[in-house]
Amino acid sequence: TIDPGARRVWAGEDADEVELTGREFDLLLFLARHPGQVFSREQLMDAVWHHSFYTDTSTVTVHIRRLRAKIEAAPAAPRHLQTVWGVGYRLEG
Repeated sequence: TIDPGARRVWAGEDADEVELTGREFDLLLFLARHPGQVFSREQLMDAVWHHSFYTDTSTVTVHIRRLRAKIEAAPAAPRHLQTVWGVGYRLEG
């Protein structure tokens, strides 16, 4: 569950609150506002980082990995934050 106004997130069977960095929250919220839609790393850089001083899209990959570790029961086999190989990432369910 995401509360955009309070910038809080709860995940897992027990609905524990998850502590996210500001950028992790922004990335998760962006994907949650577009459920099932696939975004490339470049699109996510534009939408979330606004191409500020980051130019390396591997930043997105690192943030996705960290988000999975925090919100997925099994980060190695994610149910929610999915990779679409050769395309990008999407948030399901």
